[in-house]
Amino acid sequence: MLKSWSRHGYNKVAKSKFGALEGHPAAQQHAAEAMEAHGEVQRKLKSHQKEFKIYRWNPEYPNRKPFLQSFFVQLSNCGPMVLDALQKIKAEEDSSLSYRRSCREGICGSCAMNIDGGNTVACLKLIDADTSKPTIITPLPHMFVIKDLVVDLTNFYHQYKSIEPWLKTKRLPEDGREFKQSPVQRKKLDGLYECILCACCTTSCPPYWWNPEEFLGPAALLHAYRWISDSRDDFEEERLQAIAEDKTKLYRCRTVKNCTANCPKSLDPSGAIHQMKAMHLISKSNN
Repeated sequence: MLKSWSRHGYNKVAKSKFGALEGHPAAQQHAAEAMEAHGEVQRKLKSHQKEFKIYRWNPEYPNRKPFLQSFFVQLSNCGPMVLDALQKIKAEEDSSLSYRRSCREGICGSCAMNIDGGNTVACLKLIDADTSKPTIITPLPHMFVIKDLVVDLTNFYHQYKSIEPWLKTKRLPEDGREFKQSPVQRKKLDGLYECILCACCTTSCPPYWWNPEEFLGPAALLHAYRWISDSRDDFEEERLQAIAEDKTKLYRCRTVKNCTANCPKSLDPSGAIHQMKAMHLISKSNN
């Protein structure tokens, strides 16, 4: 029945659009078999459901413990990224599901969460095609949960603000308009300016878990090094002194390197922290 239906469909299409196959039995046979194979693939895809176990907690019910809720998503009509699955779940199954998202291009960092045990941004995380095991989605670790996958980033942004992430100068530009950089000077900022402040690195850092009030964390320190490395900034020594004079801000880092392993932009916060430690020790020895 299926084969006769496929051949009937093929003949109808072939006569209207693929007249070039008339008189070519082998080509007609190949086209019919291709249609049958395509139909079989589509049927298998439609039967493929992926389970997503998502962390749920609602502040309106404070006495109800957090739990993992299962949702089943048809992969055949879902986009390839985890964020696509979350969008589909929220639109079609449970509109109360809460999470942050904005750009969907790995630029804003809003959709940062823990997926299958690793911190990343959902819009850059491919859905695991293995339907035999669920994808587990939880909030960023060691953060206060506001609702479901939304965490409180107040302290994170406060620490970012504390490193004064803007150019500070003691002089006017030579031409009175702008500070210029050579290609070599500009190259030093590569691997630093790309940080999107998603907090994946900071929330994966054990020293930050232990001392979030004192240790600035990988993201803030990466940005501190970005401004220290900028040839247009005149406060390199003051910036370094500000984060190194208090041993808790910089030297709490134990080089675990979870930050580098979890960065969705493939940056190296651990390396930047190591460079600032070396710069501070050199400046102390010179004085």
